[in-house]
Amino acid sequence: MFGAAVRVAAPRCSCATIRTLTTGRTETITVFDRNAKLMQKERAAAREDIHLYDYLKEEVGYRLSERIHDIKNEFRVGLDLSCGRGQLAKHITETSLQKLYMSDFSPGLLAQAHVPQADGLSVEKLCINEESKLPFEDEHLDIVLSNLSLHWVNNLPGCLREVLRTLKRDGGISAHVSPFTETQDVGALLTNAGFTLLTVDTEDITVGYPSMFELMWDLQGMAENNANLSRQLHLSRDTCMAAAAIYQGRHALCQKSRAEAPARGSGQISLKDLSRLEELVKQQGVDGKLKFMHEMENANSHDDNKK
Repeated sequence: MFGAAVRVAAPRCSCATIRTLTTGRTETITVFDRNAKLMQKERAAAREDIHLYDYLKEEVGYRLSERIHDIKNEFRVGLDLSCGRGQLAKHITETSLQKLYMSDFSPGLLAQAHVPQADGLSVEKLCINEESKLPFEDEHLDIVLSNLSLHWVNNLPGCLREVLRTLKRDGGISAHVSPFTETQDVGALLTNAGFTLLTVDTEDITVGYPSMFELMWDLQGMAENNANLSRQLHLSRDTCMAAAAIYQGRHALCQKSRAEAPARGSGQISLKDLSRLEELVKQQGVDGKLKFMHEMENANSHDDNKK
């Protein structure tokens, strides 16, 4: 069962406590570097402008919170798993829950997490690892929510089984994750973990960036930069410039196609051109990129003269 979501209450008095838990960790096949992800989160939390990067999780958190009211069940105790800065929890009211646990394995982000202000709503912050055993008794929670965070969990089936253990028999989990897992795979994972009465849906949110570098800066500000164990720790300038040029070419075509569908064969940059760009940059570095752009300008001018 999936549900999520929210009504914004007027600011009222509410208190929250915070404690740190250390639990045992089950060894699993490791894909993501959790230490690197923790460092990325802590660095993001230390930024003075961190609020500028909340926009995506704010939007998804709001949409997710609205789902709670689509479910007729009465939820009393809930968990915001990997709450970050509380972009989801801020929308929770006393009409949604009576007790809310907010957890994250980043102390910096957890300390900044927005605590919902509502009479009759008790909030407690827990610093725990999503890959650890959750510090709750069996069938303790009515609902578990997670906002764009489960894609960094190495043992996702194990995490879901642990969530199921803590849920009451008629409890539910409502998770929003980035699209690294196919919809049918999510359904299979939940079924294998023991969940029943599943509802899995998807939503598209399109965010435009003027260049690849703004995208990279935002990912870093969100602590969503690469944490794969096999990742390259450093990217050369030539690689960045080549990737930026390819992104710019594809992004420009994408923006144009949204405005109006171009005539067949009217594209100014082909996949063959992009392959040539990569070859030129590999051979000549930044000079290769400049040469490529000059060739494209000449080709476009030639086509315009023909017309």
